[in-house]
Amino acid sequence: MKYLIIGAGGTGGSLAAYLAQGGHDVTLIARGRHLEALRAGGLRMETPHRGDFTLPLPAFDTDGYEGSPDVILQCVKGYSVEATIPFIRRVARADTAIIPILNIFGVGGRMQTELPGLFVLDGCMYVTASIKEPGIVQMHDKLMRVVFGPRRPEEFRPVLTAIAEDMKNCGIAAVLSDNIRRDTMRKFSFISALASCGLFYDAPAAGVRAGEQREMFSGLVREMAAVAAAMDIPLPDDILSINLKVLEGLPADMLTSLQRDVAQDHPSEIDGLVFEPLRMGAAAGVPMPLYAEIAAKFGFAL
Repeated sequence: MKYLIIGAGGTGGSLAAYLAQGGHDVTLIARGRHLEALRAGGLRMETPHRGDFTLPLPAFDTDGYEGSPDVILQCVKGYSVEATIPFIRRVARADTAIIPILNIFGVGGRMQTELPGLFVLDGCMYVTASIKEPGIVQMHDKLMRVVFGPRRPEEFRPVLTAIAEDMKNCGIAAVLSDNIRRDTMRKFSFISALASCGLFYDAPAAGVRAGEQREMFSGLVREMAAVAAAMDIPLPDDILSINLKVLEGLPADMLTSLQRDVAQDHPSEIDGLVFEPLRMGAAAGVPMPLYAEIAAKFGFAL
């Protein structure tokens, strides 16, 4: 199958590297200096478990790509999704599997409304990686897990099993979900809480693990769990313990991409990770006092 990966940062770059190392046909969509570096010298990966290596991969901007992919992995930040819709509409076939792999909950459903007749799923990914400099993606540990699937059972197609097998054969822990709303909400309950708490306290992962910050993180997870329950999304009863265990396993100095982007005054996912939970809570009739406190610090209120 031909894989087209939109976005070549920590998520998209890592996926491209694993799939290409496994012998698959992979093309990247990137932009700016990162695209220039990819074209000039290939994708350089720095990893603690596979060593450092460089892969010559075809890379284009959205204007320059003329292919017809079998699988599109949408790996841009939440604020860039809308801008990619016309491109996806142009290059996707009716049988192309379009898999958003973002931090934001519900992206696939929103994309589907703008891409009628196309096969849009939902997904998420667990990875700690980022662009170190143009052309170089750095993975900070060996975590590499992708969860994806259709929103309704009747939307299942055999190609999804083939995609999962491709990923597994390349060393990616791929899960073809039987309830993608549950599994993407499970990820969202963690990354939203971590990003919001880390941003509020200006703290890396180690700082969120103790004291007042830990209590804030735990409270944010509980608020998201209450929203999930109101939306009839069955999170595990011990979701807080699960998320705290994930938190303990992160590199001590790790910052979320939201924190890095805000610190550098770059476009960020603050709307999707911090403000959107408040809107979700309002729609579900669930109070979100901790999210409201954090959002207020950054000038947002319902």
